[in-house]
Amino acid sequence: MKRNIHSKTITTGWAFVTPYLIFALILFAIPLIWAIWLAGTDWNLMSLSWNWIGLDNFTKAIVDPNVHKVFFNGLKYLVAIVPLVCIFSIGIASVLHNLPARFKGLFSVIFFIPFLTSGVATSVFVRYFFSYSSAFNIWLRNTLGLTIGWFTDTSVAFWVIVVIIIWKVSGYYSLFLFASYEAISPEILEAAELDGASNTRRFWKIVVPMITSSLQSVIILATGLVYSIFTEPFLLTGGGPAKTTLSWQLLLYNTSFVNFKSGYGAMIAIFTGICIFVTLRLVVTITNRYVEDT
Repeated sequence: MKRNIHSKTITTGWAFVTPYLIFALILFAIPLIWAIWLAGTDWNLMSLSWNWIGLDNFTKAIVDPNVHKVFFNGLKYLVAIVPLVCIFSIGIASVLHNLPARFKGLFSVIFFIPFLTSGVATSVFVRYFFSYSSAFNIWLRNTLGLTIGWFTDTSVAFWVIVVIIIWKVSGYYSLFLFASYEAISPEILEAAELDGASNTRRFWKIVVPMITSSLQSVIILATGLVYSIFTEPFLLTGGGPAKTTLSWQLLLYNTSFVNFKSGYGAMIAIFTGICIFVTLRLVVTITNRYVEDT
């Protein structure tokens, strides 16, 4: 009898797990194996013939200036986006928490809307808003005497991309923190207030430690986001000026589908995956130490 119950439990478990395993096999395992094979060829995506070149693409990627550029661009995006996303997400969560209860749902939706907005639509709007002949730029030139190369200046173009991404995701990530913020018992905050703790002290000594787990999730998600940047630089700058906004995904796209070097593009994709894995592993290790301390 016990054996039958155990067998039935195992069967039920496999029944629930099997759909995910099939999903993972079709969308992850098979493409990964195919990409590894493709990275050892010189296939151009269109020809019926290809040559096996072994590790040539690997050695080429190691010394490729474009790969070096996107690697350091990725670090720049990481340093700029992750801290600012955390700051704005915490700020929005604090605003939502302190709103009257009847307004919290409405404003949660409002802050979530940018995340639902198409990246293409946002990029097209920004491109026209900051174009040289736009009303805004004409006003800057005529009134303030400023001529800003929003997409041609190396430092400005980078920050245009960063600001768009922060605007798009901060409201969404703030909902993670807002949920944790709302779960904090009011009695704890009231007790701290009675003990004379200021708003700032209560925030840093009580709120932040109690939302640390959600903040860790935000940091991890924002880190992964950095390596998926594509739409904004593709539509606004094309990776320029001087490749300062070139991202991993844009380099992969240009290599595989513009220059038709799919074998080499697969190797760049593998390099991207390695960078994502190493970076996330470091982030998780560092944040886990802080979570354990709190």
